[in-house]
Amino acid sequence: MGSVSGNKDLKEVDSEIFELMHKEKQRQFNGLELIASENFTSKAVMEALGSHFTNKYAEGYPGSRYYGGSEVVDELEILCQKRALAAFHLDSSKWGVNVQPYSGSPANFAVYTALLKPHDRIMGLDLPSGGHLTHGYQTDKKKVSASSIFFESMPYQIGADGLIDYQRLEENALLFKPKLIISGASAYPREWDYKKMRKIADRVGAYLMCDMAHYSGLVAAQLLDSPFEYCDVVTSTTHKTLRGPRSGIIFFRKGKRVDGNGKEIEEYDLESKINFAVFPSLQGGPHENVIAGVAVALKEAATDDFKEYAKQVQKNAAAIGNALMSKGYKLVTNGTDNHLILWDLRPQDLSGSKLEKACDVANITVNKNAVHGDTNAIAPGGVRIGSPALTSRGLKEADFEKIAEFLDRIVKISLEIQSRVGKKLVDFVGEIHKSKELLDLKQEVEKFSSQFTLPGI
Repeated sequence: MGSVSGNKDLKEVDSEIFELMHKEKQRQFNGLELIASENFTSKAVMEALGSHFTNKYAEGYPGSRYYGGSEVVDELEILCQKRALAAFHLDSSKWGVNVQPYSGSPANFAVYTALLKPHDRIMGLDLPSGGHLTHGYQTDKKKVSASSIFFESMPYQIGADGLIDYQRLEENALLFKPKLIISGASAYPREWDYKKMRKIADRVGAYLMCDMAHYSGLVAAQLLDSPFEYCDVVTSTTHKTLRGPRSGIIFFRKGKRVDGNGKEIEEYDLESKINFAVFPSLQGGPHENVIAGVAVALKEAATDDFKEYAKQVQKNAAAIGNALMSKGYKLVTNGTDNHLILWDLRPQDLSGSKLEKACDVANITVNKNAVHGDTNAIAPGGVRIGSPALTSRGLKEADFEKIAEFLDRIVKISLEIQSRVGKKLVDFVGEIHKSKELLDLKQEVEKFSSQFTLPGI
């Protein structure tokens, strides 16, 4: 018999991709990953992602597929659903879950498709206030997100103190009469008052949804307030603090719906609507290999080890925030309750864009981020910093304090460069790659980073 095709190693089949994979692995190992939405998943999750589940097409749901040979993937999805409910301490008689969304944005749009009609009204946290694109973001000149294109969006905002302005949210909701109110954010360092939002939603007859994508791992570890106590629908990605593969998940209430006084008013009908919205309305066959990876991550998230990890995530975020404040820097809300801090660089007259670029040269990854009062999305006044990824590599509070020292040095180097070349980003970027101070710091960062293992290697 001839040799079976498809059994050659990647290095032999495609040396270019193999080399790019090696370069990316080295970039991750030699650098310091501080982007709040990134993490390092486990070797076990990676094995699931590269499994034979990759080969299976399985449109439909367990017990009702459009293809034969689905008996094993049926078992897989049912197991993943059970683990999802268990990881978040949910009663299967009161909550259901769909594990098929390809990622967080499709999960959110599936919820909108299920619960809303075109041009129904929604309210989510404004992007410049820390919200997410999919929560209805639009500018004065353009509807940016599909959620603002297909639905009418009125954002709510944070106040000058950096906290959600719930009073203004309620006042606007009473005028706007949304059908859906969205809690959750991508750059908000404090707790959410779900109880207060539930009362607002009940006053206007709206569904209450939470997008907990950023902090779902902390919810699973019972370190943050649970949105499940008050929300009708909860969505999440699985790759941030939950430390799984890149995917999405939707939880929905079952049983009786109650009003603000606890009186039963009707039966929830979310399950059929949300499942139909995911498939066949928005997606085709689910990525069963990714669902396998999600199932592994959810099993890991239910362990005592994961809870200790999540506690350390909070400690490390607080540590780097306190260290930066001790050096005279300003944080939005003066700290954090979760996994991230929002660093306001406007007192230093340095844009978040410039600090991000300078950090890249030194092998530290952060992302520019708007802070309250910003008007320029290209040159926002802050950066967002998160602790989940480096906590997965084993870093503790003292290590994050060391990173704060690196960041302090980068700010000072950046200010010196800006004083020489002026305020234009293009001139600044042209100069940072020549900076001996930044290149020397890069060597220090690599030496520091290489002390810590990288999951999956």
